[in-house]
Amino acid sequence: MFLSVFDMFKVGIGPSSSHTMGPMVAAARFLDRLRAAPFAAHGLRASLHGSLAFTGVGHATDRATVLGLAGFVPDTYDAEKAEAALIAIRDDKQVCPEGLPPLAFDPKTDLTFDFGPNLPGHANGMILMATDAQGDVIAQETYYSIGGGFVMTEAELEAGKDTDEGAPVPFPFKTAAEMLEMAKTSGKSIAEMKRANEVSRGCADSLEKGVARIWQVMNDCIERGLTNDGILPGGLKVRRRAKDIHDQLMAERGMNLTAPHTINDWMSVYAMAVNEENAAGGQVVTAPTNGAAGVVPATIRYWLDHVPGATPRQIPDFLLTAAAIGGLVKFNASISGAEAGCQAEVGSASAMAAAGLCAVMGGSAEQIENAAEIALEHHLGMTCDPVKGLVQVPCIERNGLGAIKAVSAASLALRGDGQHLVPLDACIETMRQTGADMSEKYKETSLGGLAVNIPNC
Repeated sequence: MFLSVFDMFKVGIGPSSSHTMGPMVAAARFLDRLRAAPFAAHGLRASLHGSLAFTGVGHATDRATVLGLAGFVPDTYDAEKAEAALIAIRDDKQVCPEGLPPLAFDPKTDLTFDFGPNLPGHANGMILMATDAQGDVIAQETYYSIGGGFVMTEAELEAGKDTDEGAPVPFPFKTAAEMLEMAKTSGKSIAEMKRANEVSRGCADSLEKGVARIWQVMNDCIERGLTNDGILPGGLKVRRRAKDIHDQLMAERGMNLTAPHTINDWMSVYAMAVNEENAAGGQVVTAPTNGAAGVVPATIRYWLDHVPGATPRQIPDFLLTAAAIGGLVKFNASISGAEAGCQAEVGSASAMAAAGLCAVMGGSAEQIENAAEIALEHHLGMTCDPVKGLVQVPCIERNGLGAIKAVSAASLALRGDGQHLVPLDACIETMRQTGADMSEKYKETSLGGLAVNIPNC
C-alpha cells in the first residue's frame, strides 16, 4: 500500500476537500475523457447526490462543479478568474474548457441536486453527463468524492481500495503493526521509511521541494488568517476571531500576567486562522481534509514558536510521519466526514499531528504510534453536523481543540515507553465500525445534531 505525502497533503481551496475540491477534480477528469473521445459533445449536465446534495450549497459544491466543468482545478485556482468565469457562464449559458469547443451548460437547469437515497458507492456521489445537439446523453460517468480531495469512478471504487499499481516500495506497511515491525527490523524511523518509499516513486529533490511548498502554503494560510477579519460568507454571520485573539495574545506577551493554560489559546488561534480562511474559500492544504486543515499546521506552528529547540529543518520529518499515519487511517477506515463523521476528519488530523509532533520531539516509533492512538481514541464517535451545511460551526473551533488534543497526546506518549493497551490498528478499526454504525443524520448531511438545534439557521 502506498499513499504519497502529496496525496495526504494537497494544495487546494476551501471550504471542503470532499465537497469543493473533489467535485472540481471529478469535473476535470470528465473533461479529459471528453478530450480523448471519438465524438464531439455539445453540452454538459451534472447531478449531485447524497451529502453533496444535502450540504452542497453550503460547501460550494455547485460553484466547484461549474468551475470544474469550465476547466478550473484546485491546485492552480485563481479566485478572480473564477468569479469572472461564473458571471460569463451565467450570462452565456456555456462553459469553455481548454481543448474542447464551447459546451452548452446552464447552471440553473443543467446542475441538479438529488435529495433521494445516496448512490450505492459512497455518500458523496455525482453523475456527469455529456449530451449531443438534441440533448441526448452520449457519455456519462459516476464519480465519488471519498474524502481529502480523492476522487474515484464507480468502476475504480468497485475494484477495491488496494488499487496501487506502481512499483514496489521498500517499506509497504498497510497496518501500524507492520509499520512498527519494519521500523524495528530496519532500524529506521517512520519518517525515514516514508521518505524511502517516496523517493522510490520519484526523486529526492522533488520530494524536498514539494514538502517545502506544503509547509509554505500552510504557514501562509495561518498568516492570512491572523490578519484578516470580518464576517464569513454563507449567511450565518460568523465573525472571524483569529485576528482579535492573536492581537490579544501578542499584547499580553512579556507582561507576566498570563496563565499557563493560555498556551492552549495559541494552539487554537493558529488552527482557527486556517479554518477561517478555509471557510472563506481561501487556499489551504488538505491535512487530510479541508474541514480538518487547521490541526496539523497549528501543531507545527505551536512547536516552532513555543517549544525550545524546534527547528524548521525537521518539518519534513513531521509531515512525512503524519502522512504515514494518515495513510493507515485512510486505507483501513476513512478520512471522509460523509462516510464516518468528524472522527474521520479532525480525529484523523489530530492523530497525524500527534504522531508528527512526537517524531520531531525525539519519540521512538512505538511512542509515535502511541501518540496517534491516543489522539484518535479521544475523537471516536465525533459527529459531523455542520450548521447550515457550512464548514464553520462547529468546524473552526473543533480544529483548535484537535490541535490541543494532538499536543497532549504526543506529550503523554513521550512520558511513556511506547507500551500501551490499545493498538493504533484497533483504534482505526473501531473508528471504521463506529462510522458504519453512525446515523446518516450525523455524517455531513446537516440533518441532525447542531445543524437542527441552532435556531434561525
